[in-house]
Amino acid sequence: MESTPHVAIVDDHRDIRELVGRYLGQHGFRVSAAENAVAFQRLLERSALDLVVLDIMMPGQDGLSLCQQLRATSNLPVILLTAVTEDADRIVGLEVGADDYITKPFNPRELLARVKAVLRRAQSLPPQRGPRARSVQFDRWTLDTSRRELLGEDGVAVPLSTAEFRLLCVFLDHPAMVLSRDQLLDLTAGRAADVFDRSIDNQVSRLRRKIELDPKRPELIKTHWGGGYSFEARSCAS
Repeated sequence: MESTPHVAIVDDHRDIRELVGRYLGQHGFRVSAAENAVAFQRLLERSALDLVVLDIMMPGQDGLSLCQQLRATSNLPVILLTAVTEDADRIVGLEVGADDYITKPFNPRELLARVKAVLRRAQSLPPQRGPRARSVQFDRWTLDTSRRELLGEDGVAVPLSTAEFRLLCVFLDHPAMVLSRDQLLDLTAGRAADVFDRSIDNQVSRLRRKIELDPKRPELIKTHWGGGYSFEARSCAS
């Protein structure tokens, strides 16, 4: 990450874009603004971003859909802005891959604190090795990341839960790298790890039952006692 983090503000309300942009700019951030998903995609094509502050309720493509789209191709940190106060609706945002959320109306100081916290966490994580491909082949499997579909050699789809899909994507993004349990929690769940009481060990166990020839003697997902897990299958984009 560059010394001056680049944050994108995506919100259809100009006053919010200007308020957040001005406040973050005063605290050492480079800020770009977009009024909708189309404008953000243009910004993403021409700029290197470190974090996105993303409004959920926007005309056209909404923030939840855009966040899910981002998660299919990158690990770019996302903080959602939401006017919704129901816990269930906030959890949906975390399930689609957001790193954090803040409810409108919000104090700019709180948003600044959350931006700094998410960026610190992102800096501590291993980098993704290149952009995520739409289709990835490994061992006897093909993962279609856009459709979230895992296909066997016979072409039959194996259902994956949201947690299993995200965990498999993290392993494919970081081949042959030992990832600690804390790193896997941050990469797969972010703040959602505080919402769902699901251990990484249980998620790994469920994923192994679906992709390993013998889950009791795993060859694809290796355990490193005291260290975490590594993904040992060779993969290629197609």
